[in-house]
Amino acid sequence: MSIAALIISYLCGSIPFSFLIPWRKGIDIRKTGSGNVGGTNVLRALGPKWGLLSITLDFLKAFIPILIIRLIFGVDSWVPYLSLIVLVLGHDYPIFLKFKGGKGVASTLGGYFALSPLLGAIFLLVWIPVELSTKYVSLSSLLGLLITAILGYFWDLKMGITYTILFLLSLYKHRSNIKRLLSNSENKTDIIKILQRKEELK
Repeated sequence: MSIAALIISYLCGSIPFSFLIPWRKGIDIRKTGSGNVGGTNVLRALGPKWGLLSITLDFLKAFIPILIIRLIFGVDSWVPYLSLIVLVLGHDYPIFLKFKGGKGVASTLGGYFALSPLLGAIFLLVWIPVELSTKYVSLSSLLGLLITAILGYFWDLKMGITYTILFLLSLYKHRSNIKRLLSNSENKTDIIKILQRKEELK
C-alpha cells in the first residue's frame, strides 16, 4: 500500500497544470519567458487569472493527495513525507513532459500545508515580504524553504529531513537563478503590478 501511495504521488505531481493551461491558450510555456513550466512563468505570460489558476492547481495537486496519505498512514509514518518528496520530483521531472518540469515551489508548499499548516504559513510569512521588497521570486522561495527546513527539525525529525531534502532539490532546480542573483542579473517579478494587470488572454 505504501508503494501505491508513492506511485500515486508521483503521477499527481507529474500533472503539468502550468503547461496544460497555457497550451489550451495556444502557448507553449516552455518557449515563453523563462521557459520554466511553473506558475510564476504563467503569471508573467498570461496574466493574473491564468497564472493564479496554475499556481493554485500546482498547490492542490500536492495538498490533496498528501493530506489523504497523511490521514491514512498517520504523521508517525514515513510514508506521507516520502510521498511529498516523490510528488515534488514528479512536478520537477514529469513523465508526461519527458521529465522536464518546473521547480516545484507551489507543490512543495501544498505538501507543507498538508503536513504542517503552521510551517506552510511561516513559509508565506517569509516569502511575501522578501518578494515584495526584492521582487526576486527565486530568492524569496529559497529563503522560505531554508527557514522552514530548519524549523522542521523542531517539529519532527522526519519533517526536518524531508524539508531539507526539498530545499536542496529546489536549490538544484534554481541553480541558474542563483548564478543570476550572484551576478545581479536575475529577472525581477513585480507581483503587485502583475496582479493589477487587466490585459490577459481570455
